[in-house]
Amino acid sequence: MGFLKGLFGNSTDGKKKEVNQLPWQVLDAVPQLTEIEKRSQSKTQVIFKHSTSCGISRMVMNMFVSNYDFTPEQVDLYYLDLLANREVSNETGYTFQVMHQSPQLLVIRNGVAVAHASHGAIADIDLNQYV
Repeated sequence: MGFLKGLFGNSTDGKKKEVNQLPWQVLDAVPQLTEIEKRSQSKTQVIFKHSTSCGISRMVMNMFVSNYDFTPEQVDLYYLDLLANREVSNETGYTFQVMHQSPQLLVIRNGVAVAHASHGAIADIDLNQYV
């Protein structure tokens, strides 16, 4: 059994993984999209569209969270729960001219989506070039 513990770990092994707490702002109302457009004139806006019932979406979100390294002064970061806010999700696609996918990351600058990706391709977006 010690061999399996070494391979897969054990929640009682005394080691805690540090959890990266992000400065998420909940995106749950259509009028917020206008505010995001305005703010994008002076600061990068990032929207993470997440399906809370999808294991792939959860995995991609965890990867994004563990690699995120920006301050609230650099980027405004929004979390959009697709299942709870279907209308907001649809309007996000219309507003920023991006076809809906899940999970999906949108980078907004000067009122437009300058980058977007879904699934594993989210990790390929280099946010540094937009900050």
